[in-house]
Amino acid sequence: MTVLIKKVQLNGEIVELPEDVESVWDLLKFYELENRIVVVEVNKDITVKENYKHTPVVAGDVIEIIHFVGGG
Repeated sequence: MTVLIKKVQLNGEIVELPEDVESVWDLLKFYELENRIVVVEVNKDITVKENYKHTPVVAGDVIEIIHFVGGG
């Protein structure tokens, strides 16, 4: 079985994602960030959390994910 991939720019680097990463929510799950506080920008537009499941991730997208780390 062939696994299809798509290429996106993520935080400044070209990465290959499986085709089943169809939304911002899927992307966060893929990188195990779905339970973290993050800010996601897709093609220079900030995506609000309520729209993560409805915002598509397609080949060629430019995505920035900023996640917060606690500590002192």
